[in-house]
Amino acid sequence: MFRSPNMISSFQFPISSSAPLRHCAFALKGVLVAVLWTSNSLSILALDLPQTDVFTAGEDGYHTYRIPALLVTQKGTLLAICEGRKTGRGDHGDLDLVLKRSTDGGKKWGPLELIHEEGGTAKVTIGNPCPVVDQSTGTIWLPLTRDNDRVLITSSSDGGQTWTKPRDITAEVKLSGWSWYATGPGNGIQLTHGQYKGRLVIPCDHRVGGNKDDKEGWDKAGRSHVIYSDDHGQTWKLGGATDYAMNECAVVELADGTLMLNSRSYRGKACRGVSLSKDGGAAWEPTTDDPALVESVCQASLIRTRWTGEQKESRNDVLLFANPAVPKGRHHLTVRMSGDFGKTWPRSRLVCEGSSAYSSLAALPDGEVGLLYERNDYKQLTFTRFPLTWIMETKDAK
Repeated sequence: MFRSPNMISSFQFPISSSAPLRHCAFALKGVLVAVLWTSNSLSILALDLPQTDVFTAGEDGYHTYRIPALLVTQKGTLLAICEGRKTGRGDHGDLDLVLKRSTDGGKKWGPLELIHEEGGTAKVTIGNPCPVVDQSTGTIWLPLTRDNDRVLITSSSDGGQTWTKPRDITAEVKLSGWSWYATGPGNGIQLTHGQYKGRLVIPCDHRVGGNKDDKEGWDKAGRSHVIYSDDHGQTWKLGGATDYAMNECAVVELADGTLMLNSRSYRGKACRGVSLSKDGGAAWEPTTDDPALVESVCQASLIRTRWTGEQKESRNDVLLFANPAVPKGRHHLTVRMSGDFGKTWPRSRLVCEGSSAYSSLAALPDGEVGLLYERNDYKQLTFTRFPLTWIMETKDAK
């Protein structure tokens, strides 16, 4: 099957649909890799990372699971949140928000739990999870959307065991001229210092008008924006919007309190768009292109985290960025590291060379980093974890 290592690029090969789950290992260009046969495809993953399939298409009553959001509660429990798509893998239809939890750092995951659904079997699209933990209260706030039109928010004060009835905040966070709307997906943040300390910030995107029949025009009608709360989630306000041709985004707070919004871009540059805000997200500077962050027009994940142990005192906080790092297609999911708050991205490691798409990063309590990502043509949502030193170990990092 494998004629030459140099010929292998996507690692997706159809096999018998009746084949059981199997695996083996072999050396590819000096790197030990794992070969996983699933019901109808083959994927290759590096063996130097633990890989656990948390959600699998067809299980627990859902056709497909997509749009991951990974959250760590104040007690250290991991919540893997996503859309459960009942009858197909399309973005619109009968979609629910579901989760699984892990209390051992991602080794084992509990049963499926329902966060929110509407209408029984009606085609109501509940999606775009973008949770954030208020570190002062422990409450988890979870913004979501209904049919990419209405904006809802639910919360949990017991680590995601139970959730409040979602309330509609559309009037506070959506302007009348806006059409399509999405929260996240991924994660929100809480600001840690300065004038806006304690503010909860949720990255979002919307379209202003636009014609769905004109795909290029529809995509370029999009802008990224944020919503925020200064009263611990009780009320939410609309922040500023970026330039046009931006879409799904992620936000981080830099060392001086500046916010960085990193957006999926439709400018045709095959890279991410980056916008900065000096006022807590109320307004955004013009969006610039970052050619170091190659993208194929797909969602990405961005977080700020810090070194632990012996390296804590000698190193600054770092930014981590994950996406399919190719100009076309959705494969080669890669994690990049920046030690200068996004000015450069000198280190990177490949997580999955095969089919891989949306992802969600999270800083874990022990100093490692968790990553929940879509792989295998959207058939699995897979969790892996790694220490920051794993990214530094590669000899060919760019």
